[in-house]
Amino acid sequence: MQSSPPPLRVGLIGAGSISQVHAPAWRSLGAEVSVHSLTGAEALARAHGLSPVSTLDELWDRVDVVDIVTPTHTHADLALAAIARGKHVVCEKPLARSTAAAHEVVSAARSAGVHLFPAHVVRYFPAYAQAHAAVAAGRVGRVAVCRFRRMSAAPTADWFFDEQRSGGIVLDQMIHDLDQAEWFAGPAVRVFAQSIARTDDGGARAASATVTLTHASGAVSQCYGVWGHPHLPFSSSFHIAGDRGVLSHDSARQDGTRVQVADPRSGGYLPPTDVASSPYTAEIVDFAAAITSGQPANVTGADGARAVLVAEAVLSSIHTGEPVEVPAPADARLAGDTEEAADAVPAPERTEEGR
Repeated sequence: MQSSPPPLRVGLIGAGSISQVHAPAWRSLGAEVSVHSLTGAEALARAHGLSPVSTLDELWDRVDVVDIVTPTHTHADLALAAIARGKHVVCEKPLARSTAAAHEVVSAARSAGVHLFPAHVVRYFPAYAQAHAAVAAGRVGRVAVCRFRRMSAAPTADWFFDEQRSGGIVLDQMIHDLDQAEWFAGPAVRVFAQSIARTDDGGARAASATVTLTHASGAVSQCYGVWGHPHLPFSSSFHIAGDRGVLSHDSARQDGTRVQVADPRSGGYLPPTDVASSPYTAEIVDFAAAITSGQPANVTGADGARAVLVAEAVLSSIHTGEPVEVPAPADARLAGDTEEAADAVPAPERTEEGR
């Protein structure tokens, strides 16, 4: 009788809001999960049957896989520390705060022979995954125009609005749709973007960004992201138009009239999910399968580094008010999903001096 493989030993670093969907996903697979965080580890452990640990050194000794769900500016250092100890790494998006740091992480993982998975969870949302499969099968013909929208309540932690630490709405939220734009329409060659952020008299903060991407294929994508009032429900949509058809999806069901009131039960930074049908669970299942069986995952370290590069080009455009050229991915990245080409991708360059 063949024995079952031992459960994965996972170390969760961080206990913020996104840990609340990562933790049950790992537990649904029977993983043994330890958690370390400066705050909140004990409460997260009680809620999901995890083992809290007080130091990173203790965590390294207990796990084979590290799942990083901390603020953006800590991602690269924690990933490099885990990789140096031979651990596989799952890292919440963005993979790093800068393109250079993201490439360093990808290179380190490749050299160490460990798996690296940026958590670009939108690739696992059923509507997006099904649309991508349809586009890949030629159902809409040659993609010409893509539109993506993503709206949610603004996050409450201060670091999200510190661009040096988080990259703001572009790196934290819009990076999902920048990744989607290239997933559907291929590499972008130019971006133009605008963004606004404000704080009202009551201290509530909001931000929005609008990006136009021109792709090497000639397609054009438009991305619009909003961090809004505390009661704004999460919603997202896409519209993919080709020369043979159109694919559209709106999580808000395109209601003719939608009234939003100050109901404390409404609003949210993340979409509502349950562990059985959650795209976060589908994402973790895919990563776990890649670790245990060696099969490729639906997102790679190269994808994560590329998304950071495009997002940095967007930020540069916002700061300069000018279009910014986006370097082409290396040929291997265009041809498939290999990580080997990530280091060959240069940093984004502006079309004009002056940042």
